[in-house]
Order: sequence, then C-alpha cells, then structure tokens
Amino acid sequence: MSRPAILRVEQVSKRFGTVVAVDEVSLEVRANEFFALLGPSGCGKTTLLRLLAGFERPSAGRILIDGEDMSHVPPNRRPVNMVFQSYAVFPHMSVAENVGYGLKVDGVRRAEIADRVAAALAMVRLDGFEARRPEQLSGGQRQRVALARALIKRPKVLLLDEPLSALDRKLRAEMQLELVRLQHEVGITFVIVTHDQEEALSMADRIAVMFDGRILQVARPEELYESPTSRRVADFIGTMNLLLGRVVSAENGHLRLEAEGLGEIRLPHHGAGGDGEVGLAVRPEKVQLLREAPGDGLIAARGRIAQIAYFGDTSQIYVETDRGLRIACNRPNQSRADPAPLTVGEPCWVAWRPDDCILLTE
Repeated sequence: MSRPAILRVEQVSKRFGTVVAVDEVSLEVRANEFFALLGPSGCGKTTLLRLLAGFERPSAGRILIDGEDMSHVPPNRRPVNMVFQSYAVFPHMSVAENVGYGLKVDGVRRAEIADRVAAALAMVRLDGFEARRPEQLSGGQRQRVALARALIKRPKVLLLDEPLSALDRKLRAEMQLELVRLQHEVGITFVIVTHDQEEALSMADRIAVMFDGRILQVARPEELYESPTSRRVADFIGTMNLLLGRVVSAENGHLRLEAEGLGEIRLPHHGAGGDGEVGLAVRPEKVQLLREAPGDGLIAARGRIAQIAYFGDTSQIYVETDRGLRIACNRPNQSRADPAPLTVGEPCWVAWRPDDCILLTE
C-alpha cells in the first residue's frame, strides 16, 4: 500500500530574468520517504530545494506540505528544516548551543532545551561532545551537529543540500549509511539534493533525475539503474554503453534491429514495434570479456583491449571492436595473482545476452 504524499509540487516554475531554472516540475514525496533530487550541476535541483524551503518564491505553480499551500508561508513558518552544504555551524558556540539554538529562538524553556539537545546528540551519536567547539570536531562530526540542529525542531520534511560533498570518500560512504539509519530511526521525510549517482542509489527510496530544470524520470534506484527511460538518464546513471540502432521489423515478441557496429540483432520486446532510430544500452557489468568466440545466442563483437582502468575490487576494460565501437566491461579482481592477466592490445571478444539490452526510444 502506497504511503500518502507529505510534499506535493504542482507545475512549479522558477525564472531568473530570461533564465528558466525550474521548468513546470510536478512531483510527490511520500511520508517517511528518503527522496533524492539527482542531476548535473546547473540542472535546477538546488533551486527546487530552495523553493521547498521558502528561500525562493515560485514564478508559477504551487507547493503543498501536508496538504497546506506554502505560497505565502515564510521559511521560518514552514514545517521544514534545511541542512546546508557548508553545514553553517556557528563557530563561536559549543555543540550543545549550536544544536539548541533554534529552540532558544523559539522561546522553549531551558530545561526542555537541555533534554531535547541530549536526545538529539544521542540520535546522531555525539553524546559527550556537548561542550566542544566546532574547530575541535572533524568534518563528519560537524555535519552531525548540523543534522541534530535541524532534527531537534521535529520538522515534517528535512531538506539536505549536498550534505556529504565536503567529506572524503571513505567518510562519505560511512555517512551515507548513517543518514539512512537516522532517517529510518526518526521517521521524518528526507529530501536530498546530490549530483553523485552512487550517493543517490545507495540512500534513496526513490530518485528524481533532473536535466535543464525538468524531471526526466522518477523511480526506485534499481528501476532507474536497470530500466532508464531515456538516453540522458541512461548515460547519467552509472556507466553505460550507448549504441544506435534502426528498427527493421517487429514480430513474435522480438525486434529485429540494424545496430551500429553489430549488424542485425534480435531483441525480446513486448511493446509497440515502432520504427526509425532507437538507442541501445548495456551496462558494463553485463558484458562478458572472452578470449575465444562466444557460443550462439549472444550479441558479440570481436576487437582488442584498448585500455584497462584498475579500481581495486574491479577493473574496467575498454575494448575497441573491429567495426569501430568502444565497449566498456567490468571484470572482478577475484585473485591476488591472476594466472592470465589481460594486456592492452590483446585480441578478445565482448558479448552479452539480448535480455540485457535496454531499448531507449527517447
């Protein structure tokens, strides 16, 4: 059963002079959901987040939070709170003073502030840090202070603007797990803005992919990765081999295609046949790298290894095929001493199952 929407965006646009930053965006975010706005720099995702927070006013459309129109509600009266990319922790205040600042401004009694600060710090695992100053904290700890300060006011929606971008890779991975734990524990809707695909895929219940101020697809992480609906989404989410094809015919649950660099291939397809040019996509981890010609039933091309990128647990191999394609494939590094290591220039085959091809018509 689907949860009700806590946040509803209806045909919202934002213009800065002649520049359209957000272009007729509509979406729903469910109660207690971890939702990600994902896209490249300049796509409009941070502007949309600022519209939700009330720091910007829409040029058109409505934003509703828990059923209430926010059009004329100032930021400090909205049931949301925001964690900024820079954390915005006050350097002259202790951790406890930072976390309790919003409650103090609201006139909450001192005893209640102390109790709620203690609970908030325990939630983000900073018990015992009450008296420290921000300069005595690591980047990850300062981020936790910012989270505690945002959560202590018990907002209905927590907005996070690239909250992990200032952290190193290892700490960022740790904080991704921490944010997911925290969101499940407090049961508050999180909306995070990020340009990092891995970050969005690992944390979010659903992801909206934005380009040029518009939302191209909203889906669960696994659906977005395995079934992108357009070439732009397919190319942006992870690594993808993108090819061009032309539909020859559709019959008996299959499409016959003339594919760039591959010749005629058959793909399972149960939708409308269509005609004209289409996109073909296949993920590198679906591509087999073989030293001998593959058996029947696979889409295959012969070539030579052009480049090897080593990532520790895996290597990404780039193959230049005899017909001018460049195909990426992933190979796990399962042994510390590979008895037959691959070398640049070595002849090889790449092959994949027809079922692993994604057909892109947009």
